[in-house]
Amino acid sequence: MAAYKLVLVRHGESIWNQKNLFCGWYDADLSEKGLDEAKKAGQWLKEKGYTFDIAFTSVLKRAVKTLNCIQEELDLHWIPVHRHWRLNERMYGALQGKNKSETAAKYGEDQVKIWRRAYDIPPPELESSSEFNPRNDPKYKTLDRRVLPLTECLKDTVDRALPYWHDAIVPAIRSGQKVLVAAHGNSLRALIKYLDKVSDNEIVQLNLPTGIPLVYELDEDLNPLKHYYVAPDDVVQKAIEEVANQGKAKK
Repeated sequence: MAAYKLVLVRHGESIWNQKNLFCGWYDADLSEKGLDEAKKAGQWLKEKGYTFDIAFTSVLKRAVKTLNCIQEELDLHWIPVHRHWRLNERMYGALQGKNKSETAAKYGEDQVKIWRRAYDIPPPELESSSEFNPRNDPKYKTLDRRVLPLTECLKDTVDRALPYWHDAIVPAIRSGQKVLVAAHGNSLRALIKYLDKVSDNEIVQLNLPTGIPLVYELDEDLNPLKHYYVAPDDVVQKAIEEVANQGKAKK
């Protein structure tokens, strides 16, 4: 029997997801579809009887608003919410703002897949003068500029997210609180890689759908016993396929 449950949810579709642009740390808002996905996530959780004592999210509005929608559906606006930059999406460097399909057509799908998903190969860095440079963003003005990335591979995202997992999320789980984490494709992939001990090669193949809660049942040592999506199988499969197709060139 599970000692703990943890629920992870990737934010609903953002406007930049909709446009098939590399988003990264750009603070894109949710699209109308994304808002609907976030509300539906809350409805699925409500139908299954889920409730939460504490929530964690990034400082990017697409994740924060997804969490807000879930709180609204569950009438949980009163629970503590912790926002932290370590749960931000992976920094896509010079790819931020570029169209994924056009980039695939220009450089080849294999190269784009490497940039998107290879565990330890980052895209080219942002120029320091780029409008997307987080070192010029007031959200991060209290942080040491040296911790703010100009590009990241998934390994970098893992190294960034795991300290927050151990320092903040794990203590909440162990205290018996029901924990919800609303974050991003790659920061959640980092947590899943750690939890499920996924190999560097296998993590490249993992596609997380937007707006569909993923439940982990954990033993007393926080080892996963099983995990499953809180949504119908056909809905999950369609959403996963949509994510997988984002980095392909248009025919």
